[in-house]
Amino acid sequence: MADNARAKRLADLIREVVAQKLQRGIKDPRLGSHVTITDTRVTGDLREATVFYTVYGDDEERKAATAGLESAKGILRSEVGKAAGVKFTPTLTFVMDALPDTARNIEDLLDKARQSDEKVREASAGATYAGEADPYRKPDEDETDTEGAVEADETDDTAK
Repeated sequence: MADNARAKRLADLIREVVAQKLQRGIKDPRLGSHVTITDTRVTGDLREATVFYTVYGDDEERKAATAGLESAKGILRSEVGKAAGVKFTPTLTFVMDALPDTARNIEDLLDKARQSDEKVREASAGATYAGEADPYRKPDEDETDTEGAVEADETDDTAK
C-alpha cells in the first residue's frame, strides 16, 4: 500500500494531465471549454482514481459532457499512464462535482439571512428599551442606613 503523500502526488498529476488533455488533445465537441476538473482522489493502493468535474451550462450540456468523458476515458487513462510512470495505471471514474450546487444553496441561505436581518433592523429602528436606560437596581440610601444600624446592634449584643 502506498503512502498518502504518494497518492496525493499522483492525484495532482492525474488532475493536471486530464485537464490539459481535455483542453488541447481531445477533439470531442461535447468536451468544450465548459468542462472543469475540480478535484481528483486516488485510493491508497493507487489502482482507482476518481476525477471530479463541473460543467458550465444547462442539463443537456452536462449530459453531453458526461457522455464525452466516458467515451474519452481510455485515451485519458493512457495519457495518465504515460505521464505517471507507475506500474499500474489507475482506472478513471468521472463524477459530477456537487460543489457548485452546494455553493449556490449556501448563497441562497445567506441571502435569506441577510433579508431577515434587514427586516429586524428596520423593525427595531425606532424602538426603545422596555425598561429604564440603566436596568440595574441601585440600593436606596434608606436601606443602607437600616442595614448599618442592624449590624451595629448585633455587635453590641456580642460585646455584652
